[in-house]
Amino acid sequence: MTDVDGLNAGFARDLFEEYLENPEAVPSEWRRLFESGHSEIVATHPGLVRLEAAGNGHPAPSPAPAAAAAPAPAAPEAEPVSDELLGAVAAAMALVKAHRMHGHLAAHLDPLGSEPPGDPALEPERLIPKLTPELQARVPAAVLRMYVTGDTLADALPRLSATYTGTIAYEIEHIADHEKRVWLRQAIESGKYRTPLSSEEKKDLLAQLSRVEAFEQYLRRAFLGQKQFSIEGLDVMVPMLDEAIGLAAENGAHEVVIGMAHRGRLNVLAHTLGLGYDSILREFEGERTIEAVVATDEGGTGDVKYHLGAAGTRSTPAGEITVTLAANPSHLEAVDPVVEGRARAEQTDRATRHGLHDPNVALPVLIHGDASFPGQGGVAETLNLSALEGYSTGGTLHLIANNQVGFTTDPSEGRSTRYSSDLAKGFDVPIIHVNADDPEAAMSVVRLALAFRRRFESDVVIDLVGYRRHGHNEQDEAAYTQPLMTAQIAEHPTVYEQFAQRLVEEGVVTQEEAEQLPAQVTADLKQAHEALKATFGAPHPPEGKIPFSSGDGVVTAVAAERLRELNEELLRVPDHFTPHPKLMGQLERRLKTIEEGGIDWGQAEALAFGSLLVEGIPIRLTGQDTERGTFSHRHAVLHDVQTGETFTPLQNLDDATSSFEIYNSPLSEYACLGFEYGYSVAAPEALVLWEAQFGDFVNGAQIVIDQFIVAGLAKWRETTRLTLLLPHGYEGNGPEHSSARLERFLQLAAQENIRVANPSTSGQHFHLIRRQALDAAGRPLVVMTPKGLLRLKQASSTLADLAEGSFQQVIDDPDAEHDDVTRLVFCSGKVYYDIAGHEARAGATEVAIARLEQLYPFPVDAYAKLIAGYPNLSEVVWAQEEPQNMGAWRTIRHRLEAPLKEAGIPLSYAGRPWRASPSEGYPTAHLREQDRIVRAALGTA
Repeated sequence: MTDVDGLNAGFARDLFEEYLENPEAVPSEWRRLFESGHSEIVATHPGLVRLEAAGNGHPAPSPAPAAAAAPAPAAPEAEPVSDELLGAVAAAMALVKAHRMHGHLAAHLDPLGSEPPGDPALEPERLIPKLTPELQARVPAAVLRMYVTGDTLADALPRLSATYTGTIAYEIEHIADHEKRVWLRQAIESGKYRTPLSSEEKKDLLAQLSRVEAFEQYLRRAFLGQKQFSIEGLDVMVPMLDEAIGLAAENGAHEVVIGMAHRGRLNVLAHTLGLGYDSILREFEGERTIEAVVATDEGGTGDVKYHLGAAGTRSTPAGEITVTLAANPSHLEAVDPVVEGRARAEQTDRATRHGLHDPNVALPVLIHGDASFPGQGGVAETLNLSALEGYSTGGTLHLIANNQVGFTTDPSEGRSTRYSSDLAKGFDVPIIHVNADDPEAAMSVVRLALAFRRRFESDVVIDLVGYRRHGHNEQDEAAYTQPLMTAQIAEHPTVYEQFAQRLVEEGVVTQEEAEQLPAQVTADLKQAHEALKATFGAPHPPEGKIPFSSGDGVVTAVAAERLRELNEELLRVPDHFTPHPKLMGQLERRLKTIEEGGIDWGQAEALAFGSLLVEGIPIRLTGQDTERGTFSHRHAVLHDVQTGETFTPLQNLDDATSSFEIYNSPLSEYACLGFEYGYSVAAPEALVLWEAQFGDFVNGAQIVIDQFIVAGLAKWRETTRLTLLLPHGYEGNGPEHSSARLERFLQLAAQENIRVANPSTSGQHFHLIRRQALDAAGRPLVVMTPKGLLRLKQASSTLADLAEGSFQQVIDDPDAEHDDVTRLVFCSGKVYYDIAGHEARAGATEVAIARLEQLYPFPVDAYAKLIAGYPNLSEVVWAQEEPQNMGAWRTIRHRLEAPLKEAGIPLSYAGRPWRASPSEGYPTAHLREQDRIVRAALGTA
């Protein structure tokens, strides 16, 4: 076997790392290559000389001929082992361990120069026995299992100390996985990823820093007092992102997905995504004249400039790569799970039945605040997703933009931990701290972090310790609350000034070149600004109306024969598979119901999903207990009672051409719903569904609903067909198991931004799901799904309903004699069956009961047509289970009244009175109240 080519070098290096730990762990042909003496991978390994001397517990690989030409240094003559020497070795091992565990306490991480606290365990002469220089010289380094060079502890200790207590600090010893710890120790101590930059690389880095600094300074001068949330003090973050993008491309990524808050966002847009200076300057000018922004296709609405998302294409030595910056609100860290979902969607091949996942395809990067990382619970929820089968993205690069202050809150007031990054320790994530004023160190930690991700498909946290040169924003006076820090920052040179001075001293650049770089950036900005101003006042198109679709033109019926075939395939299991006999008995009833009627919710939904899969529509369904269903109605994943194996019929349909992903989620709403939103944005062709265990719990994700799902279209022109399945209905189970808070979704509904439905039959659910997947105009859909109706015979459907029907926005009373009806009860969802099945219904012959199945967009024409069908109507009653200040009543009342006013027909309300809590806590009280509502609706109270 010959040596490897450049394309496979990364893979070969990983194999060689495994070989060094355990030669038997790699294939025999690779062992032969490494031991042949002709491998460049081996010859160029930074730790080769040390490995040859120490042996590392197994025969070292033979060096390449060139390396063999130099004679190995003679090993020092072995010293007789004495008690003193044994004690010294034990103390030395403790010292090495202390550096690995506590070296970060002595590291110089603060650009403003505060002294680190240190730790006594790091001081050789405080150990027992005291490790004097003479005693250190007697301890062979080979027995200490270090990866820094040196024959003795005296030789190696300065290098070890410089590694762990310099401008980079590492926290890795909390990691439970031994292999990860050893890999990190070797990577850190060998300096493998901290190779010095060449002169050209230093010049490039200086140029990057000049662009970052000059951009911020120009904006502050040109737009005095406007908010820009400057990156100054953390300038090196932009070159770090560039390095990460290049390494991701080298590892085969097609996309990098970035999530970040406002700090430094404009600089990232300009220099990481390549957004033109004119686009950013236009946003600033828009605060002074509306003409600046209405000249664009986006119109005069949207969001503030430091929330906007963007996408760009970057050219790297490994090829082109897409870089996406996700749009986000001011709610710090809310974008984290959204980015993870977007990355997962990019990594998933939805043309495969199981949704093949390749984490190398996309790299998620999350930039956190030092106050928000420990302060916002969404961070912990997102970290908890990182190793879960249905949510993993193969490792996220977390970068904490550490200003050492919140808005005005000091770290001691904002967290109970030493570092803002400490939360990540609970998830076995390596943490690397780095001084933001050492740009070369900052670049090296990115290389280490992404090598770790490539090797272990795990998250990494980089804590970039810097400062904030100005206040929280440019209108804020930081000296009011941090006077000492503010004064110190004012005297502190910028990272560009420091790095430029260093390169001038090294002779890499001249003083004139260093001064010219920012001047050129300023000139470019000024030119773009003047060109932009020249466009003001030019004619502009009117603001575009958001496209509207009611779904009326979507064909949702499926041929009866196709449904029969799917029904049989959904009941098919492998020969070796033994499902629960009781469950299979229940499911096999579906062979009968498809012919005779009685298709319940679970069967109708499975047929809807199956029909979409054979039509090429990918589906992803997640939620708490979703595989089975909270109410044991779905059973999409079967379990073998003898082996525990699982089988998913929807992933094994004969004609399916797309993926079906289904996962039980962790017990979280916030991060999980944010994840699915991000996935659905990146996969517009897919039907992505999230199901709450009970609809009442959806308010745990209210930030995602308010800031993304309902407002994303208006703010960012970003929409999805994400579908929320929220079990809703009053059945006597108390205030937390009754209401999905329908009123909140209806209050948030405007400009055709979402769809809200409350289907009352399984057939309606079938057609609603299919319409949501097939409608060309994607919108989020909120479905009030049932509980008791899941198996209610009256709510079931027939094969004809599925094969010939469609989704009905309103459903008239099928038994009404229209000419005889004087009182029309209009309601939605499960309460219909309470009214229609009540003992008083038979005596109310002049009453008809109609159903509103789609609450938003309100079906104005269908409702008016239904009203017109009752010529002798004298009153209309809106009936609901929810209290009067909840449910649909307050948001649709004007719609209900519109066609009644002309005819002088009054509209009245039947339901619970105004309440602070959704429902009663006692079943008997619930039954009494339901009876009262029904009698009031029928007029028999």
